[in-house]
Amino acid sequence: MSPYGRGVASVESVNIGASRPYPVKGGRSGIDKHPAPGPVRVEVPGFGRSGLAGDTICDTPNHGGPDQAVYAYAREDLDAWAVRLGRPVRGGLFGENLTTVGVDVTAAVVGERWRVGDGLVLQVTAPRIPCVTFEAQMGERGWVKRFTRAAAPGAYLRVLVPGQVRAGDPVVVEDRPDSPATIGLTFRALTLEPDLLVELVDAPHLVPELRDRARRRVPFG
Repeated sequence: MSPYGRGVASVESVNIGASRPYPVKGGRSGIDKHPAPGPVRVEVPGFGRSGLAGDTICDTPNHGGPDQAVYAYAREDLDAWAVRLGRPVRGGLFGENLTTVGVDVTAAVVGERWRVGDGLVLQVTAPRIPCVTFEAQMGERGWVKRFTRAAAPGAYLRVLVPGQVRAGDPVVVEDRPDSPATIGLTFRALTLEPDLLVELVDAPHLVPELRDRARRRVPFG
């Protein structure tokens, strides 16, 4: 049985982070997120900002904004990492805003819509690409390469309908495009298997940056 098939899909925790020092990039990051004790408002953010009230983004050129308003990661994938690492992996450690249960985030299709709780509607946009700040957060040498090889990157989402989110909210996939561009395939195309970029050239809902990248690699796609 799939590890994602346990009961109703839901939010295990809603995680927000504050700025703290890191010895990489700009010297500060909000990647270290922790579960919020109550509901959190989610809105369409401006450039370089998180969609979650109270959440902090420091590397504004590369994170945040409308297409990276929310980052989701599956509890099932965190549990798999806990086995590999030999230590517990709490919600928010990977920098995710939503730790989900029963949602196969890697199999989510770019452009699919999630209704979370009563009113919040999110749309899957792109996989997360790991960076040196993530490696510093984990304290694991070679983490970027190891995370990349696993190809379970989690998903960024945009906010279609603002609302509140809290732990325990159900997650319902309301619409899934007919497209090969899952989060897993898109991630592998951008990192490990560039031959897959041809699958992305005509994929609906792909963010312009990723579509342009695919077309540069597949000029006659």
